[in-house]
Amino acid sequence: MTQIIPLFPLSHGLFPDGKLHLQIFEVRYLNLIKQCHQQQLPFGVVQLINDNDEVQVPGKVPTLHQVGCLAHIREFDQVQPAFFRVVCQGGLRFQLTDLQPGPYGVWQGAVTYLPQDPELAVPNELQVLADKLGKVIASLQKQGELDKLSIFAPYYLDQCGWLANRYAEAMPLSTEMKQQLLKEPDPLKRLQDILQLSQLGQDDD
Repeated sequence: MTQIIPLFPLSHGLFPDGKLHLQIFEVRYLNLIKQCHQQQLPFGVVQLINDNDEVQVPGKVPTLHQVGCLAHIREFDQVQPAFFRVVCQGGLRFQLTDLQPGPYGVWQGAVTYLPQDPELAVPNELQVLADKLGKVIASLQKQGELDKLSIFAPYYLDQCGWLANRYAEAMPLSTEMKQQLLKEPDPLKRLQDILQLSQLGQDDD
């Protein structure tokens, strides 16, 4: 089933259950965020193929990756009449099938939703990734600095999909690689790819 949703194109993407901080000051997005907050509706975050498209040019259609993620507003702070700070949480992934201009210059997307990751326990050979993130969380918790961790609780360290998504959003990867990980339907394969990418990064060092 296809649904039309407002889109918020960004140079970086969003993964399910991920935390996204936004500072809103453009008129087109002030209206969007205010409406979504008041009506408790999500909007779609899609990653730009060309970072230059983040600045809107009249008549130019942004080039977007085809898989995005819903963003649900969890915190809303109206700092000034025309300046909002919001914190969003990633929801369902979606496939973008069509793009069209909408009110106030906000792009609208025709999307079909992708299934949630199935619950799949982290196997022993990938436990090192869970242990590493678990130590970071425990250390910040001990220091009373969990607010520095850009991850929503609860922490599903034993689940392949949740764990893979936390690494995918935090690692310094290309937009193409992040998109590939977001598109991957198998959470185990996604986590295996994360381990391989992290090992490649260590080899480069």
